[in-house]
Amino acid sequence: MIVFWISLIFLVYVYLGYPLVIAFFALFHSRGKLPNAELPKISLIIAAYNEEAVLRKKLENAFELNYPREKMEIIVAADGSTDDTCDIVREFAPQGVKLSYSPERRGKLAAMAHAVAGAAGDVLVFSDANNSFLPCSFQYLLQPFADERVGAATGAKHIRSEEDTLSASEGLYWKYESWIKENESRMNTCTAAVGEILAVRKALFPHIPKGVINDDFFIVLSIIRAGYRIAYVPQAESWERVSQAQQDEVKRRARITAGRFQALANSWRWLPWNNPVAVWQIFSHKYFRLLIPFAMILALLSNLALVLAAWFGAIEVGAWVKWMLAAQGAFYILAALGRWMEFGGPLKVLYLPAFLVSSNLATLRGFFKHIHQNQEVSWERVNRR
Repeated sequence: MIVFWISLIFLVYVYLGYPLVIAFFALFHSRGKLPNAELPKISLIIAAYNEEAVLRKKLENAFELNYPREKMEIIVAADGSTDDTCDIVREFAPQGVKLSYSPERRGKLAAMAHAVAGAAGDVLVFSDANNSFLPCSFQYLLQPFADERVGAATGAKHIRSEEDTLSASEGLYWKYESWIKENESRMNTCTAAVGEILAVRKALFPHIPKGVINDDFFIVLSIIRAGYRIAYVPQAESWERVSQAQQDEVKRRARITAGRFQALANSWRWLPWNNPVAVWQIFSHKYFRLLIPFAMILALLSNLALVLAAWFGAIEVGAWVKWMLAAQGAFYILAALGRWMEFGGPLKVLYLPAFLVSSNLATLRGFFKHIHQNQEVSWERVNRR
């Protein structure tokens, strides 16, 4: 019974309790209106390994931004690319687009570091090749830097709507994440960044050790540890399409969670222990989620054990215990239906259980990747719809 209650309370705290607590505290914190300040000179760094299919559209989107052109430098980090990515960048050279290239593929971190070394902007804006921005996104994204306490700013990730479970559940997840980040940012500091739209003061860009998997999370921790805030800017929107198949999304999430387990293992070095509130936020928002699949398994098995023990007369339990087991069973059945009907236009009731189960299976996969140390630092491209 104790195991069941601990597991259940833990699940409720992570998914519902922490978001509500942070929302409550955010009610008493208002950042107020930022003073009018001159927009900083920025370097937009686009990570583009073999991105010939989307890069041209990405660069065209960059030139549509309502940001002073004389204050925006565009660098494409294309290390290791073997397709026409570099040729596309050269097409845009007359418009000022710069190519950062090394024939050796050393991973995204090395490509970013190579590009940063040649960047002239006071603020670095990192992005991928497969997402697009609204014209006003950068004006909103750079506004928080008028506050000297802000070391980085991140925007809102949106999924382009498709009529299937994967798109709908991904979109729902990012709306939930955005709500948490906005409240975190108002109360103290945002504890997570969207790698597709992340702005960082160049002076604060950290040296990222070789072997780090989640570069954006490492950057966030480093900046908070240095005594600065991460601002969340919901008006700075980044849009992209969902992965072509759920297996691709599981693979992507497994890589991210392997990086989170790596960060958890290095907490004594990476966490901002000088900011206890931020440490609580990081554990509640990010690290505790790594334990969700184990709590789900314990909740199901302990609930089943209680019902079986009552069935054989070993103990007496209330009817609610049986109803809880029935509810858990129904949840997993709905999740299975949602996965099976991925491209069949299922009812919206299937979106949430299907996503929760698949994302936590990805967390388990990431855990084993971390344990066996077999997660590559270099990214593999995920095809988008």
